[in-house]
Amino acid sequence: MINVTKTFLPPLEEYTEKLKSIWGTSWVTNQGPLAEELERELKEYLGVKNLLLVTNGTIALQIAIKALDLKGEIITTPYSYVATTTSILWENCTPVFCDIEDKTFCIDPDKIESCITEKTSAILATFVYGFPCDFKKIRSIADKHNLKIIYDGAQAFGVKVGGKSIFNFGDISTVSFHATKLFHTIEGGAIITDDDKLAEKIFLYRAFGHLDDDYFTIGINGRTSEFNAAMGLCNLTRVKDFITERRELSRLYKKFLSDLELKYPQIPENIEYNYSYFPVIFPTEEIMLDAKRKLAENEINPRRYFYPSLNKLPYVNGNNCPVSENIASRVLCLPLYSGLEQATVKLISQIVNKSFK
Repeated sequence: MINVTKTFLPPLEEYTEKLKSIWGTSWVTNQGPLAEELERELKEYLGVKNLLLVTNGTIALQIAIKALDLKGEIITTPYSYVATTTSILWENCTPVFCDIEDKTFCIDPDKIESCITEKTSAILATFVYGFPCDFKKIRSIADKHNLKIIYDGAQAFGVKVGGKSIFNFGDISTVSFHATKLFHTIEGGAIITDDDKLAEKIFLYRAFGHLDDDYFTIGINGRTSEFNAAMGLCNLTRVKDFITERRELSRLYKKFLSDLELKYPQIPENIEYNYSYFPVIFPTEEIMLDAKRKLAENEINPRRYFYPSLNKLPYVNGNNCPVSENIASRVLCLPLYSGLEQATVKLISQIVNKSFK
C-alpha cells in the first residue's frame, strides 16, 4: 500500500546511539537532557526565541488557548484538520468560522471583522499546507479589537517568510511533530512565543503547574519523552534534504498532470516553502472521487485533506463558509514523502489522468 505519507526512520544504529545515554542515566521523561538538547537545537534551527516541546500538536493548541486565558468566541478557519476546532471546544470556547481565500486556502482576513462580536477573544488561524496567512492584516485587526492571535502551524515546519520563521508572527504559534509530518519525533509538538512571561506560564502548564515542591498554577502532563526527543535529534539534520526531495517530487507531479483541469494552492512570493503536502483541487467532487477510487484499486491511498469543511461537523453550530465547503469537497492530497520513487509519482499521475476520461 502506498499511503499519502510515510514515516521517515533514521538508520537504526544512529537512533540506538542516542538511546545509550538514556540507558546510562535511566532518565526517560520529565524534561530530560535529550529534550533540553532538542529544544535548543530547534530554537537555533528555526530562529525563534522560546520553544517548548509538548506531547503532540493538539496539546500545544489546548495549552496555547489556556495560557492566553481565552474565553467566549474564537474566530477560526473551517479549512484545517479537526484538531484546530476541537481544541477550541475542549477549552470550553466557541469556534466562529471565517471563510477562506481561494489562493492559499488560509483564513480570509477581509472577512474576519464581520465575525467579531463582544464575545470574541482571539483569532486562531491555520498555516494551511504550510502556507502563511496574511500576517499584517490579521495583526492590524487583532490590535484594533484587542484580540490575541494563535497560529496553528502543524504543517509549517521550516517555512520562512522574508527570511524569518513563520512561527514568529503570532502571540503563540504551535507545530506538530507527529510521525506523518515533514519533521517528526514519532509523537510530539511544540509551542512557540516571543513573550518570556508567557513562555514561563506554558512551561508550568505542561508540568502540572509546579517545580519540585513549589506549586504555582494548574497544569497537565504535556512533556515529551527522551525517546521522542532522540528521534527528533536524528531527523532534524535531514530536514533540508527532505524539503529538496519533496520539491522535486512536487515538480514531477505538476509535469505529469499538466494537461488536466486541476487547481493548486498558490505558493506566495518571498517564501521558503517546505512542500509538506501535494494538494490537488479537482474540477468536480465526482471526478475527485473517481480518481480516489481508481487509486485505491491500485493500492494507493491519498487523503481528502481537508474534508469535511469544519463548519459542517455534526457537533458544531457552524455558519456557512462557501469557499471552504467548495474546496473541501474537491481536494485530494496525493502521496508525498521522502523515499517516494519517481516512477510511483508517474504511475499515480497516470491513474489520475484516467479519471478525466
